[in-house]
Amino acid sequence: MEKVTGIKSVDFKVIAVGHGVVNWNGPTTVSNNGVEINNHTMPKLRGYTNLTGKVKETGYKYKKEATDINFEDNPLYISQNCIRHHLFRDQAFDLHFAAEKSLDLVLASLTGLLRGYVVPASQCKRTSPLLLEDFVDTLGNGNFEQMGRSGSKEKEKNKKGEESSNSFFSKTTFGDTEYTSYGSISIEQLEFISLDNKFDRAAMIIKDNQGQEVAQKVQDFIQSLAPERQPKAVFHPNYVRKGTIYQEGETGILLDQEAIDILIKTALDLITNLSIRQAKGYMYVDSIEVDYNDSNKMMRIKRSPDEISPEPKTNYAVYFVAK
Repeated sequence: MEKVTGIKSVDFKVIAVGHGVVNWNGPTTVSNNGVEINNHTMPKLRGYTNLTGKVKETGYKYKKEATDINFEDNPLYISQNCIRHHLFRDQAFDLHFAAEKSLDLVLASLTGLLRGYVVPASQCKRTSPLLLEDFVDTLGNGNFEQMGRSGSKEKEKNKKGEESSNSFFSKTTFGDTEYTSYGSISIEQLEFISLDNKFDRAAMIIKDNQGQEVAQKVQDFIQSLAPERQPKAVFHPNYVRKGTIYQEGETGILLDQEAIDILIKTALDLITNLSIRQAKGYMYVDSIEVDYNDSNKMMRIKRSPDEISPEPKTNYAVYFVAK
């Protein structure tokens, strides 16, 4: 069996800093001095529950006090979905129109090559090679804030003539933040674009003789990211995954070493320059540490940081062969 050798993934550790909350979890029911309130706004906190664990005979579950949060056990975090949205914000809504348009435009983009996508109408999809963990805060500068509406504090009446809820509300807010996160770019998922529904993973359904044209568009896009370099995106009707028993292949496009390297550099650059500004909070990436991982230890930058390779020492692994 032919063994796959070379850089199998490019892993990274990210340190980001900021102030305030950029990823809220929405209204949460909590207690305040024994009174249950529904208008408390809570940020995303890892592992937090608003239930105390005490249950009445009636089955009613008691809610925690709003101030009853341990920010070491339940740290603030920014979800990886939020991070991905902001990384690819320029193309955030383009997939809404993909159903009625040709997917070659999507493939030849950062969304098609790095973010990944699913088009429900045609079941075309591309798995994202970019894995991201949540950005988890390490400072724990959380705070309970009680607020009230300016102006009259008298209770108002709704349309039914009943008294509406009072004007007081509260939030769990944060001061300075510092986040740690890890991520990885899979070379196998990055380098091959399937154009064949044989294994239910076609990035798009091509017509006769369209493969070369799609490959050229992908190549031209990657070239536009680094005009001084010469990337290649090669179409072939039968790419076989190394190590398979029956040597069954797929029609698809394989990226060469130059193309892979350009996309890796582009992805790392996107992350390095990431910043998020919301209404009352912000964060930006302060530093990124990279590991060109040619071992079988997934995410070794997290568990064996002394073994990492900050620069590529071998070629990127090639998982598919044209036959």
